[in-house]
Amino acid sequence: MSNMSTIETTNNSKRAVSLDLARGVMLLLIALAHAPLYLYNSKPGIMFKVEAVTWFDHVVNVLGLLAIDNRARAMFAVLFGYGLILIYNSQIKKGKREEDAVKTIRRRSWYLIVFGMALTIFIGGQDILMAYGIAGLILSRLVRRENKTIIRNFVLITLLYVLIIPILWGAIGGNGFQPGFSANDTYLDVAISNLIVFPIYPLLIHVLFPILPSVLLGMWMARYQLLTRPEQHFKKLLYISIIGLAVSLVGALPVSLIGDIWNPETHTVGFLSGLHILTGIAGGAAYAAIFGIIGAKMAKVGIITRSLMAVGKRSLTFFVWNEALLVLYLSPVAFDLGGRVSNGVAALIAVGIWISAVLLATILEINKINGPLERLLQRLVHKNS
Repeated sequence: MSNMSTIETTNNSKRAVSLDLARGVMLLLIALAHAPLYLYNSKPGIMFKVEAVTWFDHVVNVLGLLAIDNRARAMFAVLFGYGLILIYNSQIKKGKREEDAVKTIRRRSWYLIVFGMALTIFIGGQDILMAYGIAGLILSRLVRRENKTIIRNFVLITLLYVLIIPILWGAIGGNGFQPGFSANDTYLDVAISNLIVFPIYPLLIHVLFPILPSVLLGMWMARYQLLTRPEQHFKKLLYISIIGLAVSLVGALPVSLIGDIWNPETHTVGFLSGLHILTGIAGGAAYAAIFGIIGAKMAKVGIITRSLMAVGKRSLTFFVWNEALLVLYLSPVAFDLGGRVSNGVAALIAVGIWISAVLLATILEINKINGPLERLLQRLVHKNS
């Protein structure tokens, strides 16, 4: 936009506020969710949390279980699905055939998988790009189908997850997973280990976490332009946000009470963890809808909002940036703070890393420079088109 101090009632400006602001905040939530995975000297807690040492650690754990874990990932998936429809529509408006537009989405998905491989093997970060690339490949055929087909697939896939997720997590148990690091790990050790097991990561994510339903929800929202024309769908966005938050909180509350109010046996914890994951679908949709409401109601874009939008526009670049810095600060192959700090301090480190991303993105925005990974992806996807 040429003038970001005033929001015009155009499609692009509404998209910038709702989508880019959502993506910018999403990166903070993902950094907070991933930081505990590097705390290799801490005792495991519930799900992907570590045992609290101080009252601040405990607050961070509870807030994470209530509002971040399995919700940030779902929000990412909703926005990813929304983006698939935007890409398809953009290609059609440029005069591309439907088949070619779908091929563009598939090429983009393949390159996301490649980027995720690089992040996992060479940087050692917690990757979700491969999983979303696979989701793009699986669902790309639906971008030109009718809404009822998208809804039907959402219902069927969600029902399948409802049947298998509680059983799988009940068998696994809900106690915290051990981090994939140890004090003696070197960069070469981690790289070789990730090179061997990286093909399993995205497949395991798709089995244990319902990414596809959230992507389909995002595609459905894009068909109705809920985030690109939010002022026309305020009531619908309000309903989605209220109902989604209610379902999300109800699903998260039992897990957040474990250890304080009650101590169920392991299989029950696993079952409740599955419930936590499933209700995260509603939470991710609610978070996306909330940013639609913000976009519809915001009259001006201030400095802070502009900066958050700047990092959201470059979400691929700064997702990798955040993950790389988490590895740098917390993993044993670099500064090794993950073997010394508690969960609360790790959360503060994650916030600081995200703030650095916001500041750097703001500088790029002022100088009208796109994110380097966005530019690379665009060049790779469209080099032969």
